[in-house]
Amino acid sequence: MKRIFFVCIALVCVQAGIAQPIQREAVVKRHTIVNTKVDSLASLTIGNGSFAFTTDVTGLQTFPDVYEKGVSLGTQSEWGWHSYPNTKGYKLEDALKTFHLNGRDVTYTVQWGSDTSIHNKAANYFRENQHRLHLGNIGFEIIKANGQLAGIGDVQNIHQSLNMWTGEIHSQFTVENIPVEVWTVAHQQQDMISVKVVSKLLEMQRLKLRVRFALPTAQWGDVGNTWNGEEKHTSKIVSQSAGTAWLQHSLDTTQYYVGLRYSNQAQVLKKSAHYFLVQPKADKQFEMTAIFSQTLQKPAPLAFDAVKANSVQGWKSFWSRGAAVDFAGSTDKRANELERRIITSLYLTKVQCAGTQPPQETGLTYNSWYGKPHLEMHWWHGVHFALWGRIDLLEKSMDWYKQVSGNAYAIAKRQGYDGLRWQKMTDPQGVESPSSIGAMLIWQQPHFIYFAELCRRHYKDIATVQKYQDLVFATADFMASYAYYDSAKGRYILGKGLIPAQERFKAEQTFNPTYELAYWYWALQTAQQWREQLQMPRNKKWDDVMQKLSPLPIQGNLYLATESATDSYTNPEYRTDHPSVFGTLGMLPKQAMVDTVLMNNTFNWIWKNWTWSHTWGWDFPMTAMTATRLGRPNDAIDALLMPIQTNTYLKNGHNYQDARLRLYLPGNGGLLAAIAMMVGGYDNSGNLPGIPTSGWKVKYEGFEKMP
Repeated sequence: MKRIFFVCIALVCVQAGIAQPIQREAVVKRHTIVNTKVDSLASLTIGNGSFAFTTDVTGLQTFPDVYEKGVSLGTQSEWGWHSYPNTKGYKLEDALKTFHLNGRDVTYTVQWGSDTSIHNKAANYFRENQHRLHLGNIGFEIIKANGQLAGIGDVQNIHQSLNMWTGEIHSQFTVENIPVEVWTVAHQQQDMISVKVVSKLLEMQRLKLRVRFALPTAQWGDVGNTWNGEEKHTSKIVSQSAGTAWLQHSLDTTQYYVGLRYSNQAQVLKKSAHYFLVQPKADKQFEMTAIFSQTLQKPAPLAFDAVKANSVQGWKSFWSRGAAVDFAGSTDKRANELERRIITSLYLTKVQCAGTQPPQETGLTYNSWYGKPHLEMHWWHGVHFALWGRIDLLEKSMDWYKQVSGNAYAIAKRQGYDGLRWQKMTDPQGVESPSSIGAMLIWQQPHFIYFAELCRRHYKDIATVQKYQDLVFATADFMASYAYYDSAKGRYILGKGLIPAQERFKAEQTFNPTYELAYWYWALQTAQQWREQLQMPRNKKWDDVMQKLSPLPIQGNLYLATESATDSYTNPEYRTDHPSVFGTLGMLPKQAMVDTVLMNNTFNWIWKNWTWSHTWGWDFPMTAMTATRLGRPNDAIDALLMPIQTNTYLKNGHNYQDARLRLYLPGNGGLLAAIAMMVGGYDNSGNLPGIPTSGWKVKYEGFEKMP
């Protein structure tokens, strides 16, 4: 009882801002990341949400081949995309396959046919193109006393740190006992990095900077270190004057520039086809800034001090606003690790996911799924921004939905539905990528309504409703028309012809997944509330679907994954992947159609019997959110810290999945969303609903309640 009283007093003081405020800088800095050895999974990233630059232990990208199977050394932006020429004249329509569903034909853009069929070739071409580009590799050339290039084994006495409060990487190491000290920062509004180097190797003319351009692979995972195929692209110096130079990289119809600003009368030389050296004059200190740009019209790169000042101010502003949490003084030994995961996830999602487009699952570090975003993952990438009081960072990417809505309307029209059907896997212009799974997913559809509702709750004004109403209503129109009315059963059904969030079920056999049914109801109900706020009549079709929507499928005293899979709990295959039934009362608020007794039973069964080793990073936060709404805070903490490989958080904060996905940002975003609910609460909850009363001391401020 004493512990509970103490926590509540601390919270009151923090919320009032009069005593025991959270020392935000101290909380962030106690989790400063420090590297003392080469670890390809511990690379560090700087950036601004739309652009990111990942470094090795030298503070630049000196050894990309050493890091290629770790958290690789990418330089990526939102605008950096490329397509190989469509020499065969494939059309996206070539990938369309017709499915006979609910008495009519519906076309989906999928991978199908033999490997040599035009259908499969077209599908593969449009999956691979467009793909995200690695814009350039910037590293050191360090010359040893014998004239040879230093290798990774020559880099000794490593001490590298990332100060997340300022966004600065400070790297110290020696080569042949000669110290090198490097500071690396990124501009917070421009695609620009800057580096400052101090070493006697500069005076000895044995340290140079290198800019290289790799060839894009158009493969599932491109890490930006393909140095062959020099004849397939071109690189050149387009201008050079005292202290500045511009490089141009061209491949097919893609062309962009790298502007360099440097000190000490350095000279830029072309060493080979795509390899440039920046040779400083003999001096103990050198500075260089690089800006990546689609045009030459950008302003010249800034000096190092200006970029550093911008980084310091930008990150101070980020950390000083919105929500914060402090677990100092907790006796639960896991508290410090959870706090570390929170701070590093806040940093990483700001760097990797806070742009004007939905991010790819590996952010701006290396390509997964050809660098393309998955819209069903946008919930996990973006919702936490709103809950942590930084809704502007979510809204930046919401404008993209309007830009690509024409393609979403076209998909719905082609399939015979009303409104718009949001894509799953897409390129920057919203062109749907063929996918045998992605084309069949539907749980991304209500996300836009969820995002818009978070905005409405934050701003509490009619202008916000008016801003998003057209897309909210068009989203709901599709949802209502997608639901199939089974006259024999007297109810609306979702499917057949869908794959649930738990991607273990065959589309042509699957209908009425539990989570999607609940999400459908919530989204239609929310859209109706928007109409009422605008003093518009309720939509009769939406009401009809809501009133006659199939109930959540139950077997015995458990919720099934889908109504069509009565063996949800007996078939081992269905005890893997996402336990998405938890989204029904975790991601979503309590609704009349959800029985908490049944959900408790389901939670107990899944907790005990699920194959947790075959899950994904956001499954653990989703489980924690469900536990929180069920009044099980101890289980919520246990879920967030479950010792499973896909719940691993590396030294740099990245959520590691496996050798293919060495980082997975939906896990980081999911962690932050869960913490926001567990600490800040949800509608009609009390304080700290997901935090145990024993072992935890919590101070917090600035959270917005989850619906």
